[in-house]
Amino acid sequence: MFKEFNLENLEKSKDILEELLNKSRKEINDLLEIENKTYENFVLPYQEIGECINDFITPIFHIDSVKNSDVTTKVYEECLPIISKYESEISQNDNIYTSLKDIQDKSKNTLNDIQNKVIENEIRDFKLSGSHLSNDKKKRLEELNLALSELSHKFSQNLLNATKDYELIIEDFEDVKEIPKSDLQLAKFEEDGKTKYKFTLQIPSYLAYITYGTSREKREELYKAYSTRAPQNGKIIEEILKLKDEKVKILGFNSYAQYSLETKMANNESDVISFLEELGHKGKVKAKEELAEIIELASKDGITDFRSSDMSYYSEKLKKAKYDLDEEYYRPYFEQQSVLNGFFDFLKQMFNITFTKVDVNSWDEKVTVYDLSNDKNIIGRIFIDLESREEKRGGAWMNNWHSHYTDSKGNKHLPTAYIVCNFPQSTEETPSLLRHSDVVTLFHEMGHALHHLLSEVSEPFVSGISGVAWDTVEFPSQFLEYFAYDKEVLRLFAKHYETKNVLDDEAIDKIIKAKNFQSSLALVRQVEFALFDFKLYQKLYKTEDEIQDLLDEIRNEFSALIPPSYNKFQNGFSHIFAGGYSAGYYSYKWAEVLSADAFYMFIESENIFNKELGLKYKNTILSKGGSKNMDQLFLDFAQREPSVDSLLKIDGIIS
Repeated sequence: MFKEFNLENLEKSKDILEELLNKSRKEINDLLEIENKTYENFVLPYQEIGECINDFITPIFHIDSVKNSDVTTKVYEECLPIISKYESEISQNDNIYTSLKDIQDKSKNTLNDIQNKVIENEIRDFKLSGSHLSNDKKKRLEELNLALSELSHKFSQNLLNATKDYELIIEDFEDVKEIPKSDLQLAKFEEDGKTKYKFTLQIPSYLAYITYGTSREKREELYKAYSTRAPQNGKIIEEILKLKDEKVKILGFNSYAQYSLETKMANNESDVISFLEELGHKGKVKAKEELAEIIELASKDGITDFRSSDMSYYSEKLKKAKYDLDEEYYRPYFEQQSVLNGFFDFLKQMFNITFTKVDVNSWDEKVTVYDLSNDKNIIGRIFIDLESREEKRGGAWMNNWHSHYTDSKGNKHLPTAYIVCNFPQSTEETPSLLRHSDVVTLFHEMGHALHHLLSEVSEPFVSGISGVAWDTVEFPSQFLEYFAYDKEVLRLFAKHYETKNVLDDEAIDKIIKAKNFQSSLALVRQVEFALFDFKLYQKLYKTEDEIQDLLDEIRNEFSALIPPSYNKFQNGFSHIFAGGYSAGYYSYKWAEVLSADAFYMFIESENIFNKELGLKYKNTILSKGGSKNMDQLFLDFAQREPSVDSLLKIDGIIS
């Protein structure tokens, strides 16, 4: 029913991949020999070939992110040029393109909407890959795609290495006395008969000191180390921008931003810019007010030169002063397994799905695996890897492995997915105790996973998250986040890991009231990232200085607090230089308009556990995957167009 996760032959991956791709080439050539091509005898088996390759390559690339080593890096770098060459070769194959066009021309009226969507997407993607171009231009595109893949991996590897290499060792307890006990326990070690504390640039450790560290100088040192990581990535960014610009010019686009929008819901570049600027301008006034509150609090400690490295520390103090919200008080109530169990209970109530733990192979002993059932029928499998490790890439993400689909022989294939986070580690003495922000992250990634796992689409190329426009793919993840702030939902899992007492109403109310704490500062920060990303790809910026000038210009217009000149945020912006968000980071806010509006429907129903509405969302949004454009699916669900005001209201920016 499900394929086992097994990488025993990892070091032989290159040879196995070459065999698989040669087999795939032959199968595609056989398909092209068919005289009377139809959807059934050509398009469906063509999709299956793609699924078979994804089945093999996904774990290989995944393991390099979650258990990085010299071996995984070597295997990744061996496999990358092979798969890149194959993908370029297939995506530029004019015979496949013309075959799809012929099937569309003669069968469009007899195919169903989902089948037509598959063909429309494929024809579009073939055009974007240059299948219509001359052989010399195709060859150059192949070279560019490989070079860009290698640069992205190098960018990510530099960041991981820089994160691994740095340590801040503190010997004076006075410098760590405010740090929560659970974080301090993880940092503590003995050396030369002395108790010392080690902090790294891995997010749980970094956040512990930057938020609670008593020493201002140590906070500055840590902040500087984090914001200057991987300086060599500056030159990699220059090269990425140059090659992407060359690529899209070959394809006939004026800029990479214009090219990027071909696969998104936004109509044009000016729509994206005006959307972001509207949010930024609406948020900046209140963001300045929020910053002034923090600076005023810091001034009581005699600080007259407030710095970016002071922001987290005094924000936390202000939050505690305003809401009496102590993160350390809450963490024993958010023990990892308790959160998961309660979360599964919530999802059962909302979407009628059950999670059952299974004992199968994975990549680490702390990974848990669950089968999903709907009315006792198994419908999918999820691998959940929540704790930080030295060899794990930072951040949180969902990765789809298999898709839900029915093959050409009528066999049903079930979907699988991975959720990866970097939450505090468990030890023999202490379980993994989460911050509420970690809980929100878990809800977010599960939103992505459910979008993939609850698909009922039978065509793999538009099943689950496949085929979903990039600027709407965050809708289901952000939608689920909102429930992490609901009292009834929190009661399901906010239980003290020792006493088993449920978090009391007063404490839960503080979390809810604090939800929009500094929401305007968060908004303008996201606008800064998104505008930098999008404008960076609207024309060619050739040097690190030009790139920095663009970022400074955006910060001057929208940022409440300008960071120090040494801050090289861009060198760690892996979303756009090592991920899929180039000229698409705006998608987070674009999709958030949909998610806020959808959540408002639950608020207006006065029943957060509105199962009728939950099942409608499941059936009209989640089950449809990429089979329809998301604006149409939203209309099917809400029976109205989305409004940006719901987002601003839900964030407390307007009333």
